[in-house]
Amino acid sequence: MKTTHLLTAIALGLVAPAFAATFDFKDAKGVNNAQFHLDAPLESIAGTANGVAGTVTVDPADLASAKGKIVVATASTQTPNAMMNEHMHGEKWLDAKQFPEISFELKSVANVKQDGTTATADATGTFTLRGVSKEITVPVKVTYLPGRLKDRQPGVEGDLLVIRAEFTIKRSDYGIMAGQAQDKVAEDVKITLALAGAAPKS
Repeated sequence: MKTTHLLTAIALGLVAPAFAATFDFKDAKGVNNAQFHLDAPLESIAGTANGVAGTVTVDPADLASAKGKIVVATASTQTPNAMMNEHMHGEKWLDAKQFPEISFELKSVANVKQDGTTATADATGTFTLRGVSKEITVPVKVTYLPGRLKDRQPGVEGDLLVIRAEFTIKRSDYGIMAGQAQDKVAEDVKITLALAGAAPKS
């Protein structure tokens, strides 16, 4: 019976590899991105950021062991409006020059629910924006794709770790024009992450 269970797990990709691998989220194609949405009474603002980097080290068979840090370049945040981008990067708002990075440093993973090569969990870590750091918990969906790196990067053997997440922060918590311009710039900022990390095989 134990042998049967082990073979089933291998077939599902749950125990391969049986060790921690480091997945790099810097994507030369710029496909990895964070989306943000602010829905105020007078204006709805939506944009993306594709300056994603960072690494996560994890054994896909033991998601709770994951550690790592995801970083987004502040200056890579963009909306369709050029003037809005200039204001957003300015010192009154995100202040991209003084605070060039937005980051999430993973501390722990809990409530893991596995379904084949995909799992959902709650990721707790330190979110830093505009120089202010706060501990938050983010629901995530993680998919391990063994041997699929070549489908994303032709000619490169390795594995992929796909992460999807959605969470909301309050801009006032991070010192971003607290209490001001709320009719045009919403207090709540919804952030959506669409990331794939690569672990090439030597």
